[in-house]
Amino acid sequence: MTQRVTVTLTKLTCRIELRSGYGVTGGFEFQLQDRTNGQLSIDQFLAIAQQMIAKANQNPALRQVFTQFTASTPQYEINIDRDRLEALNVDFSQAMNTLGAYMGGQYVNDFTFSQRNYRVYIQADEQFRNSPDNIGQINVRSRSGNLVLLNEVAKVTPITGPQTISHFNLFRSIKIQGTAAPGYSSGQAIEAMQQTFKEIEQPGLGYDWTGISREEAKSGGQTILLFGLGIVAVFLILAAQYENYIDPIIILLTVPFAILGALLFVSVRGLVNDLYCQVALVMLIGLASKNAILIVEFANQSREKGMTMAQAALHAVEQRFRPILMTTIASLCGFLPLLLSSGAGAASRTSLGTAVFGGLLVSVIFSLLLVPVLYVVVKNLTDFASKGKPPKPPQSPEPTPAGELASLNGKSQGTVVKFQGDAPA
Repeated sequence: MTQRVTVTLTKLTCRIELRSGYGVTGGFEFQLQDRTNGQLSIDQFLAIAQQMIAKANQNPALRQVFTQFTASTPQYEINIDRDRLEALNVDFSQAMNTLGAYMGGQYVNDFTFSQRNYRVYIQADEQFRNSPDNIGQINVRSRSGNLVLLNEVAKVTPITGPQTISHFNLFRSIKIQGTAAPGYSSGQAIEAMQQTFKEIEQPGLGYDWTGISREEAKSGGQTILLFGLGIVAVFLILAAQYENYIDPIIILLTVPFAILGALLFVSVRGLVNDLYCQVALVMLIGLASKNAILIVEFANQSREKGMTMAQAALHAVEQRFRPILMTTIASLCGFLPLLLSSGAGAASRTSLGTAVFGGLLVSVIFSLLLVPVLYVVVKNLTDFASKGKPPKPPQSPEPTPAGELASLNGKSQGTVVKFQGDAPA
């Protein structure tokens, strides 16, 4: 029989929390390591970890920092009197094997029945192993063949302790987990945990990262390297195209303004410099350079026609003003949907679109205003360094005065006449 029940809920509040990272809980995994070679007890080690967790939760960049490690799990400790065991002529290994087989089970062998294989385990029945008192009722056979009860040589004591003791890179460790607070990136959370560890100032302790946090910590310093390689690659390509090193320098001087614009827009929107923003910064190297390439190329062509540097730079900006605006506006319209994206996966698109949109918008403004100035300044400095004096613009030939021109013509004509007069008739 199936009965359908309809329930109407009113004033229902639903709270959805998005966690960054991989796995069920996301966030980071911090391994606090005990490198004192056992000088710290488990309770002391756990107290230091709890102290670090308390400091981490006070950091505004961190949130919900915790550990699942506990040292208060109820346990039973079995103390074996080895001297008494030896006096009763009982082998210690034999006694431990018997105790383990009774309480925990032990594999014996396999057998086949009805064309199926079965594993055989021996273990005491449930009613004979459901109480700590049953341990003392286990009989152990001595070397002489006599049976000895374990309660004569063993003492069971209830204690508390850790259920498992984890090790990371051969050191005892306690895993601390947490997430970045809203408005902070995972990289900032990693830096905050490292700073919290330094504030403890406990000698003999170390730390390491696991999971995706370990990969992020290892690759965190590669962003500047990749960005630098991108700059070098563009510089070498432009140097091969222009066959000099001056024009690529003028072009690449516009890249910092694009980076400034990207970071400014990201900061205004309350975003963080995450992986997608860093990808956008690498993209801006090429997007910001293309406008400067047009201006520098037309300026060089204008100088070949006899214009001065200032005239060539202004002429290049005038000629390339409309094409630069057209291509930039088309690019900005293409990145606008990323800037205003929403829905699933919008965080990555928003970060990428905001950085590219802001960097491209700022770079085109500074390209039109500063590239002509940089062209004139850098070219003059280069010519001054190479020749020892600033270059002079090409001058048109001065007009010769009319009197001098007539005198020159008269002298020329007189010379011709004299030559003709001396000649034989």
